[in-house]
Amino acid sequence: MKKIIYWSPYLGHIGTKKSTLNSANGLSVYGKDKFDVKLINALGEWNDINEIKTVSFFKNLYNKLPQGGFLKSRISFLIIFLLSILPLYKLLKKDKPDYLIAHLITSLPIFLFKIFKFKTKLILRISGYPKLNFIRKFFWKLCSKNIHLITCPSIELKNQLSKLNIFENKKIVVLYDSVINIKEVNKQKNDPLSNEITKSNYLLAIGRLTKQKNFNLLINAFYEFNKINNNYKLLIIGEGEENKKIISRINQLKLEHKIILLGFKKNVYKYLKNSKAFILSSLWEEMGFVIIEAASCNTLIISSNCPNGPSEFLNYGEAGYLFNNNSVNDLVQNLIKFDREEKNIKYNKILLAKKNVKKFTIFNHYKELKKILDNK
Repeated sequence: MKKIIYWSPYLGHIGTKKSTLNSANGLSVYGKDKFDVKLINALGEWNDINEIKTVSFFKNLYNKLPQGGFLKSRISFLIIFLLSILPLYKLLKKDKPDYLIAHLITSLPIFLFKIFKFKTKLILRISGYPKLNFIRKFFWKLCSKNIHLITCPSIELKNQLSKLNIFENKKIVVLYDSVINIKEVNKQKNDPLSNEITKSNYLLAIGRLTKQKNFNLLINAFYEFNKINNNYKLLIIGEGEENKKIISRINQLKLEHKIILLGFKKNVYKYLKNSKAFILSSLWEEMGFVIIEAASCNTLIISSNCPNGPSEFLNYGEAGYLFNNNSVNDLVQNLIKFDREEKNIKYNKILLAKKNVKKFTIFNHYKELKKILDNK
C-alpha cells in the first residue's frame, strides 16, 4: 500500500480547499486498498475534516492568523512556512511516504526537498494561475530536479509552462481538478430558495470579493446592460476585502435594488440552478471551479477569456459566451447577445458545457491521479 500525504495549508474560502479535499477523499475511497491517504493539518485549518486522516502540527493557531487582504495573508503564509519547517521535515523522515502532493504554500516542501534527501517523491500541484515573476521562475528552475512531477489544471497552463523551459516537458502533466461530486450537486441544487429570489430573473456571480474576481467591471457592465434591459437582477455570492468598495460602487450607480450581495453561501448550487446565467468576470483563473459547478447545474455561462482555463472549458465560445478579459464593453455586448439569443442555441451551449463536467468529477480525477501514482 502506497503512502500519500497532501500538503495544502489555506486561508479563507478558496476553491483549492475543495479540490484538495475531493482529491484526497477520492483517493481514499476509490483506492482504499491501494493507498493510505493523510492530509497535513498545519495550523488547524483542517480541524473540521473527518473523512480524511490528518496529521496535525499545531491544531489551535489557525483562527489567530491575520486574515483579509494581501499583506495580512502574506504574513500568515510566512508564519505557516516558518512553523511548519521542522514538523514537515520530521514527518517526511519518519513516515517516508511514497508521495507528497503539494497544493498550496508549495515553496516550503520544494525548499525542503532541495536541501534534504527524502525517499518521498514530490508532486507539485499548480492549483491556480501562478504569478510567474522572476523570483518564482528562478526558484522553480533551481529546484526542478528535486520535483518528481508538476500537474496542471488545464492544457493551456501546461503549454505555457512548457514554453518557459523551467521543468523538463516530460515532468509536466495535465490533471483536471476534482471539483464535482455528482450526488452532492443533485441533492443541494434542489434545496429551496426564498420566494423573492425564485420569482425574479437574476444573473449570478460567485467568488471572493477580491481584485482577481473583477466585480467592479461586472457592476459597471450590468449598469450599462440595465439601461437596455432592466428585467434582470444581479446576485453576487462571496465575501472579501473589497466588500466596502463594491458596495460603494453599487450605491454610486444607484443599483441598490438591482444588485444584491448575499455574502458567503455554503450551498451555491441552488442559486446556480435557478439563475438565468452565471457570469465569471475574473482577471485570471485556473479552470474556474464555479463555471464547472454552473455547468453541472445546466446553467448558461458568460465568462471572460482570462488565462488559464475558462476558454478551454467553454470550447472557446461554443459551450458558453466569452468576452474579452477586462472589457466592460465586450461584456455588455455578450449580455445583450445572451438576452436575445434563440433558445436552441442557448440549449446547445448548455449541453456542450455539461459534457465537459465529466472531466472534473471526483472519480475521473481519481482515475487520472492513480495512473500518475502507479507510474503509468
